[in-house]
Amino acid sequence: MELTSLTVLVDILDAGNLSQAARNLKMTRANVSYHLHQLEKSVGVQLVRRTTRRVEPTEVGLRLYAHGRAIQNEMLAARETIATLGQGLQGRVGLSVPSGYGQMVMSNWLIDFKRLYPGIVLDVRFENRVDDLIRDEVDIAIRVMPEPPPTLVARDLGSVRYIACASRAYAEAHGLPQTFEALRAAPVITSGVVGKQLRLRGYQGELRQEVMLEPTIISEHFPFLRQGILAGLGVGLVPDYVVQDAVTSGEVLTTLDEWRLSIFGTQMFMLYMPDRHQTRAVRTCIDYLLGRALPTQA
Repeated sequence: MELTSLTVLVDILDAGNLSQAARNLKMTRANVSYHLHQLEKSVGVQLVRRTTRRVEPTEVGLRLYAHGRAIQNEMLAARETIATLGQGLQGRVGLSVPSGYGQMVMSNWLIDFKRLYPGIVLDVRFENRVDDLIRDEVDIAIRVMPEPPPTLVARDLGSVRYIACASRAYAEAHGLPQTFEALRAAPVITSGVVGKQLRLRGYQGELRQEVMLEPTIISEHFPFLRQGILAGLGVGLVPDYVVQDAVTSGEVLTTLDEWRLSIFGTQMFMLYMPDRHQTRAVRTCIDYLLGRALPTQA
């Protein structure tokens, strides 16, 4: 069994198909196919099943994948040790963070992290995509969701509190909605999911309410939503950190405070691959972000 062929199997299964694996490895597809054929020939069994879109491991293929992944990780760790010998902490960390939480909360954390570790390259994406969270260029993803994907390691970063709120000027002119039906009839300012109707759920003890919303302003850019709320254009449904300072000052008023509101879920998770090699830079970033999000548990 050739070590190169075993590690190529890992790349094939990570990529999902031979063509993408070839691009990732900067090899020809024929060369990738050759290594897979040689590995299957050496073990005497089929290791992957080909479909029209991707390849899936057989039981033996999955076991060999685990061994190949462990070998790859050890090789990467050895290379990192040699490359950083006698140097400060270096490397690259790819982060995918929510557009709102990332801009309004995590940006300061990441700036502080960069000051602490100037040798680490931070590659930060502000996005809300929920499909294909962990790609080759992303080591860590932060997301608000009801349940984390079972295929990823999920670290709970705590709950996110959504509030219904409006500027004092809007409240004086139109009043604040006191029921979910009144909220449905109000001009709502919130984020949304492309192609899906927005559903707001409220929980109060054993009580549960649900209402479909048709917002007047929808955006993934939370600073813009904040501007719309402060301008008195409607009732905001946003995480509390978006307008917390304006609520404290009295410029923004809240309503339906007795309800726990949920639109996209109420838990924040840090997500990463369970079997991908984590460099010292990535591990350091994970620990740092956990310490900032959960300071009492750090």
